[in-house]
Amino acid sequence: MSTRYPFTAVVGMDDLRLALLLNAVSPAVGGVLVRGEKGTAKSTAVRALADLLPSVAVVAGCRFSCDPGGPDPQCPDGPHTETPGAARPARMVELPVGASEDRLVGALDIERALAEGVKAFEPGLLADAHRGILYVDEVNLLHDHLIDLLLDAAAMGSSYVEREGVSVRHAARFLLVGTMNPEEGELRPQLLDRFGLTVEVAASREPEQRVEVVRRRLSFDDDPTAFAARWADEETALRDRVVAARELLPRVALGDAALLQIAATCAAFEVDGMRADIVMARTATALAAWAGRTEVTSEDVRQAALLALPHRRRRNPFDAPGLDEDKLDETLEQFKGEDGDDDPDPGPDGGPGGGPGGVPPQGEGPDDGAPRDVGSDEAPAPAPDEAPAPGGAGAGERAAVKAAEPFRTKMLSVPGLGEGAAGRRSRARTEHGRTTGSVRPRGALTKLHLAATVHAAAPHQKARGRTGPGLVVRRDDLRQATREGREGNLVLFAVDASGSMAARQRMSAVKGAVLSLLLDAYQRRDKVGLVTFRGRDAEVALPPTSSVDAAAARLEQLPTGGRTPLSAGLLKAHDVLRVERLRDPSRRPLLVVVTDGRATGGGADPVALAARAARLHASEGTAAVVVDCETGPVRLGLAAELARELGGTAVTLDELRADSIAGLVRDVQAGQTTRRAA
Repeated sequence: MSTRYPFTAVVGMDDLRLALLLNAVSPAVGGVLVRGEKGTAKSTAVRALADLLPSVAVVAGCRFSCDPGGPDPQCPDGPHTETPGAARPARMVELPVGASEDRLVGALDIERALAEGVKAFEPGLLADAHRGILYVDEVNLLHDHLIDLLLDAAAMGSSYVEREGVSVRHAARFLLVGTMNPEEGELRPQLLDRFGLTVEVAASREPEQRVEVVRRRLSFDDDPTAFAARWADEETALRDRVVAARELLPRVALGDAALLQIAATCAAFEVDGMRADIVMARTATALAAWAGRTEVTSEDVRQAALLALPHRRRRNPFDAPGLDEDKLDETLEQFKGEDGDDDPDPGPDGGPGGGPGGVPPQGEGPDDGAPRDVGSDEAPAPAPDEAPAPGGAGAGERAAVKAAEPFRTKMLSVPGLGEGAAGRRSRARTEHGRTTGSVRPRGALTKLHLAATVHAAAPHQKARGRTGPGLVVRRDDLRQATREGREGNLVLFAVDASGSMAARQRMSAVKGAVLSLLLDAYQRRDKVGLVTFRGRDAEVALPPTSSVDAAAARLEQLPTGGRTPLSAGLLKAHDVLRVERLRDPSRRPLLVVVTDGRATGGGADPVALAARAARLHASEGTAAVVVDCETGPVRLGLAAELARELGGTAVTLDELRADSIAGLVRDVQAGQTTRRAA
């Protein structure tokens, strides 16, 4: 077994270490979501936590880790009657992003079912993680069907498996820990809320601390065992402190004054539901136990808010997580107890729990000076309307304007049946979803269609000499289940930012429409890209990415002005799609052109050049939608003509709204059918 990097050897990241330790003290806190840029040791710190957890007493031989003091009466391996217990280390189970549904929840043991004729259940990762840690690296990239299963297990504390004639229920209470890089996309709100705490991590900008990080990492890589031995005393001391805090936790009193501060804080920051109040209460109690106290204080409530609320106060996916600490302090002061001072005696190491962030000192250098793990939204950025146009820009360029209020859009989909990454937009053959039939497997069998397999094998049992209850199955009998679900697409926006779009009210509406489509893309798990064109040329404002909020930020900063090089915009979009087809051939694209249809730049005959570029997309079968931004009493219908050249459909800004017109998806598909017939 490989040696883990010691938890106490992690440099800096005080809030992250504190959040993990609080969950070790009180698993009821609900886990941790760690957000941060790549290369910040997120995974290293999380994996190191497992060695600090106390041993777990389990029923000997039970695959579901039942507690001998109170075994699960519905355990599939039960009933357990006066079975002796055995101690084992707490488990950290890693859920790979590409895991199958069967691997997560378990499934019928096909080998025994076919060979012995018995129904046997093979436990999955949820059973392995019971009473331990379930860790998901890059949790924001987890497929939706796995997220749904995680949500169910986290809500009920158990896993139910109903499939292929097997009905199994087993306990599944685990500490959920996830790490993610926000640049690669955000989490679904439902799963985001399931994490008790969240922390932001960033690499230190202090040279001394960066030197210490490199020195320790190189030392560990040279000789992991010797490095771990040097930190063994610190690891033992921290493990003992976790055990002591766990024993103290039931005696910690959460007074009415602290409860009032918790409720007032959650109300002041307008968080949804009551989960935030409960998580804050549990976190504050764990903080008190970690500091060796039996009473929760205002400082505990404040620290709990900084860890439990930032990801819950987001109103939409494009809001950066964070908390206004001045507002937090004002709220806590307003609802302070009558005595006016509930600050505790200092912890054994000088602070409320000792050491920076409540973590024992590690002999590290000075504070890294990096941004706090929880940001502040106190000082908003200047309004885009007030920003000057970038220096050196072409004549007539105007400053960026704010986007109008986003709205719910009609669903745009790619026609046909794809085979791309799991998502929520277009129909596709997927590894999950509803079963539509069966086929002979090509290569390794991944999803057995049991009924079809039995049906194929049944007529040959006599010829194969079957004498017992088991079914004699050959390779040729196996059938692969075919399933249909939804895929995520590449939605590439080509946005006209020329002078003809520059009227403030008009461009604000255009940005609001694109922002609405970006929100829709976020919910449907798409990749997005952004091409803009104005003046003399087009540029890729954002290469295709899963980070939809990055696209929203680029859109907000987009200035306007100059001519309309429509052909350049379409050709640039074609180049982007060509490269993406090579990188990810299974992900089908949807081109969304946002323009009024005018072409006034890019060559001697800009209209003809634009039509030629549009036909290039049509010849490659790219699904396309033109959002017609033309306004005024006199309309030239140029956007509709562009849509015909693209083989797609045109919709106005008003028609894009979900409640404005029926059958938009049908129109998109009809447009594609017409193009193919032509």
